[in-house]
Amino acid sequence: MPSLLPPVLLSCDPRGQARLRSCVLAIRLSTIRRSVLATALLTTIFPAFADDTTNLDGVVVTATRTEQTQSQTLSAVTVIDRTDIERLQPASLGDLLRGTPGMQIANNGGPGKSTSAFLRGTEAGHVLVMIDGVKIGSATLGQAALQDIPVDQIERIEIVRGPFSSLYGSEAIGGVIQIFTRRPEGAFVPSFSLGVGSYSHLNGSAGFAGKSGDGWYSVEVSHDQTHGINSCRVGAAEVGAACFADQPDKDGYRNTSATLQGGYKFDEQWDADVRLFRAEGHNYYDGTYTDSDKSVTQVVGGSVHYRPASNVKLTLSAGTSGDFEKDYYQGDYVSRFDTHRDVGSLQADVGFWGGLLSTGFDWQRDHVDSTAGYINPYTQAPVDSRINRGVFAQWQQTFGSQSVQASVRHDDNSQFGSKNTGSLLWGWDFTQTLRLTASYGTAFKAPTFNDLYYPYYGNPDLKPETSHNVELGLRGSYGWGYWSLNAFHNNVNNLITYDAATQAAANVDKARIRGAEGVLSGHVAGWLVTGTATWLDPRDESTSYEGNLLPRRARQTGNVDIDRTFGDFSVGGTWFVSGRRYDDLANRHPLGGYAITNLRVAYAISRDFKLQLALNNAFDKNYETAWYFNQPGRNYMLTLRYQPAQ
Repeated sequence: MPSLLPPVLLSCDPRGQARLRSCVLAIRLSTIRRSVLATALLTTIFPAFADDTTNLDGVVVTATRTEQTQSQTLSAVTVIDRTDIERLQPASLGDLLRGTPGMQIANNGGPGKSTSAFLRGTEAGHVLVMIDGVKIGSATLGQAALQDIPVDQIERIEIVRGPFSSLYGSEAIGGVIQIFTRRPEGAFVPSFSLGVGSYSHLNGSAGFAGKSGDGWYSVEVSHDQTHGINSCRVGAAEVGAACFADQPDKDGYRNTSATLQGGYKFDEQWDADVRLFRAEGHNYYDGTYTDSDKSVTQVVGGSVHYRPASNVKLTLSAGTSGDFEKDYYQGDYVSRFDTHRDVGSLQADVGFWGGLLSTGFDWQRDHVDSTAGYINPYTQAPVDSRINRGVFAQWQQTFGSQSVQASVRHDDNSQFGSKNTGSLLWGWDFTQTLRLTASYGTAFKAPTFNDLYYPYYGNPDLKPETSHNVELGLRGSYGWGYWSLNAFHNNVNNLITYDAATQAAANVDKARIRGAEGVLSGHVAGWLVTGTATWLDPRDESTSYEGNLLPRRARQTGNVDIDRTFGDFSVGGTWFVSGRRYDDLANRHPLGGYAITNLRVAYAISRDFKLQLALNNAFDKNYETAWYFNQPGRNYMLTLRYQPAQ
């Protein structure tokens, strides 16, 4: 990125569609930049643990698009289930993800504000996010609205780190986050929760799920609202930072969401399921062009499974996701950014020669409906949709103590043409408790509609961003728990940013990310302890900022969760620490390192009722994850939960 950019615009960071519009309006007066990439990690190991067991036999599907246990996977995988969510009592999805290996979160001003996930140092748009198997995210902004997905609707999260374009296509450079909505098991399982907290925070959810014969169903609704905090600290307008405005008021947020899903097993060969998820957020923030928005994340999907033989499975799935946003200023309507993503997939899994072959075809159509007016600058013709077709094949096999996973994929996009990706993963169980893994993979990220066609910024000649990743891992699983270490090197090329020479987006940047991450989890004298540590060296390798650290990626982060149950009581705490970062590519705006402590306690009133109390940021630490954007101080949440024991 050219160093011509004034410091004011080096801090310009979009908060959803509205903020991108504000940034681009600023470009029309001078210049803008779109943040690059970075990624990687390292690890530290904690003292030895005493005996007890940690179960790694849960089934995961994201790492291979097929079912396997977590212990069988050759990838670095983190699983968060409903038990973890209720134990940790996170305030938001961002808070839940923050402590996982390789993950860093940037939030623009508190509850409901734009939240970005940087996985292994890569850009927020380089993380593929799915809900129940359907890709979500904005086709214009290029990332998912994580802030609008409530944790009350989540049953399970699978986070797979590393390049996965060979299975999923665009976006999976840093990894994949797949969210599964709630589906309690049992004949009939009702549930509800009610919470109150700081900043006039009110939260409630209710639902029921069950099985009837060969069918199952689940219904969940939730509502969350808060007066919030002042999203920008005073002085933002003077230095041209953050929202470019000083509006010392509380910026509230409310969210209403629902999940409906069901399925039926017709016989031993056929079964089908359908799902609907919708989250509607109303958000207020400080701003000069817009200061509030109404946003919707919506997913509708279904699948049919056919098993003609014990070693053959066919899956046909289809769905649509929507990212809809209306922006307002002082109550007046300003703009609309609605994007739709329609997807379909046919996959065949066939077992033979002691291995498993998976082949498939993916179809995706992105469509934009916006007041911005996406125009091809060469033809002056409007452009509002594109289609991507992808074919893939994957082979998995175990040879004695060694395992292999190889995959290739070809994508053909109506906008930029073809792209080939592949990956090879190898594992060796050289003892009953230790596994060595190694992998190489390529990935890509298709340019967004903003990159291609946004007025006074877009460039229809852009190529996809690409990456080449090498990784080495070692992990152990014992009676007392497990540990893992992973080191990686990722080169990312053709990064898209603003080029002052052409006054448009261009493939001018590249990044080199090295890193390592470590996990240690087990029981010590009755306490469940999980520690994660990440080390990164994310460097810009473009001409203008060669050697600079990539924005908003700390070189060191660590997290420790500790919990224990005493009869009807349970207590726990989380300590998260982050090193210093920079908010801009020029490395002119430092963000200080920080440590935050969250405490929690729960009491089982009866077999079915539980009372929980969370004290977040217990020591009232003042910190920022984005320049001039405030974060909540000390705050509490008191929650009553009901769910019959099964």
